[in-house]
Amino acid sequence: MSKKGQTSALIMSTLAMVVAFAVWASLSPLASQLQKLFELTATQKSVLVATPVLLGSVMRIPLGIMTDRYGGKKMYTILMLFLIIPLIGISFANSYAAYLFWAFFIGMAGTSFAIAIAYVSRWYPAEKQGTVLGITGMGNFGNAVAGFAIPSLAVTFGLGNVFLILAAVVFITAIVFWLTTEELPKPEQTKTFAQALSVVKFKNTWILSIFYFLTFGSFVAFSIYLPTLLQDLFGISAVDAGLRAAGFVVIATLMRPIGGYLGDKIGAGRVLTYVFLMMVLSGALISFMTANMIAFSVGCLTISFLAGIGNGAVFKLVPTLFPGSTGAVTGFVGAAGGLGGFFPPIVMGTVKDMTGSYFLGFFFFVGFAILCLVLNKRFFDTKKNHSFVKKQAL
Repeated sequence: MSKKGQTSALIMSTLAMVVAFAVWASLSPLASQLQKLFELTATQKSVLVATPVLLGSVMRIPLGIMTDRYGGKKMYTILMLFLIIPLIGISFANSYAAYLFWAFFIGMAGTSFAIAIAYVSRWYPAEKQGTVLGITGMGNFGNAVAGFAIPSLAVTFGLGNVFLILAAVVFITAIVFWLTTEELPKPEQTKTFAQALSVVKFKNTWILSIFYFLTFGSFVAFSIYLPTLLQDLFGISAVDAGLRAAGFVVIATLMRPIGGYLGDKIGAGRVLTYVFLMMVLSGALISFMTANMIAFSVGCLTISFLAGIGNGAVFKLVPTLFPGSTGAVTGFVGAAGGLGGFFPPIVMGTVKDMTGSYFLGFFFFVGFAILCLVLNKRFFDTKKNHSFVKKQAL
């Protein structure tokens, strides 16, 4: 296993995921503009923003398994080349239905996470995977790139041309990835799809999925829906809202490797206890502070900090608990996290249409954080696990 191969796998997987996640989040900064263009309700706008998240979540399962079987270099390159098709298609869309159709296939960009984690994890030993996979997860920064760049690109070049620019960037990334990375030899024994799917019978698969539904789900949901929330609640411009949402993404992304590092050092279970407890308090704060921009911003930024640390800690547990099925479990857990980003925007839009406020939607977040806190204390933040972490450190 060459050092050069390790480094190129880590760097290129992270950079390629930045590009893919910028594509995945590309509709969010344009949502208010599209709402005016097609006269959409809050629910219709939420559905449009959330649609890419759906396919990008569900397809993480087979693509994680396929990466274990066929290799990350091949799967990553094929994915990037595929994304060019819906990006060109949506550049010519002229109706809400057409945007929904192409947005669904743009969602494949979200599967880059499962490919990257499965690919990079095979290059590094277990004692480094919390930190390394945390670095890989910084590809989430693509959401911030979308928030920073896409509103300005739309103003400068027009709505349709934004997606053509993204298609060109994706094509270049695919070529560079193929030329600069190596493929590890196939494992001596490769699992069939049925064998890979057998991870669903393990309790820990489902518990980790619940945790990631909250941590990564809150990252995705806030990063794609925060521009809409800020514009609705405080009447700021699309560019300003996009920049503020990008700040949320930057903080969460930078915290991810720290969460993995802390998981390596003191145990992921202990880290997640603090994360879930503080999420309960932060969720309660924003529930009651939707009229105060400063307090609301503090609550959202705190959640971004916690989501990043939580994401890193969860993915310290995945290869530790499932060393032989990292791709398969990454697919399931990643799918749960993606779905955690799919449902909240729709729920928030529906709650707003039905009640005239977002209060109830935020309170659902608090309830789910309490559930995760209880489960973590029961299964992972225990004296037995603390002793195991200390032995590893020695």
